[in-house]
Amino acid sequence: MMIYKILNKLFTSFQDFQHSVYLKTCLQNGLKLGKNVVARNGVSFGSEPFLVEIGDNSRIGAGVTFVTHAGTIVNIRNLKGYEEVRNFGHIKVGKNCAIGSGSTILQNVEIGDNCILGANSVLSESMPEHTVYAGNPAKYVCEIEDYADVLKKTTIDYPLELERDKKQLNQWLKQNLSQKFKTVR
Repeated sequence: MMIYKILNKLFTSFQDFQHSVYLKTCLQNGLKLGKNVVARNGVSFGSEPFLVEIGDNSRIGAGVTFVTHAGTIVNIRNLKGYEEVRNFGHIKVGKNCAIGSGSTILQNVEIGDNCILGANSVLSESMPEHTVYAGNPAKYVCEIEDYADVLKKTTIDYPLELERDKKQLNQWLKQNLSQKFKTVR
């Protein structure tokens, strides 16, 4: 077990280092990140990071892909009459947004402030502020306040001081979190 923990720590440290180098390279190439932005490992800002802007306090889940150009253009240009086709576009994520893991955001899309994009979504249209979208293709689900109300109803009541120590919080959850599952529809 100890060898597993050591190998896992080494692998995780390497991934974190690799992500840090990638992020610094993207910033040097014009990526615009606001204050307190969290971009998890495996995020891809594409080959044109200078076309991507992320607002303050936004969180980008692991494996999110920002697509700033249509990669199929190379194939389209092989067709007669389409040799000159080019396709690039900006992507803008507002302030206080959450982009779920594994999502893809296509070019010419703007996400307003205070939005949530569900995990594994493909967003090809802009999102107005204060909305939740999800799916492939991503569609409107609800207003962010409606989603917040659902989360408020299912909030787990535990001593908030445990949040300062992840191990203690995990221990509390193991011992106290009941196994309630959603009912079958």
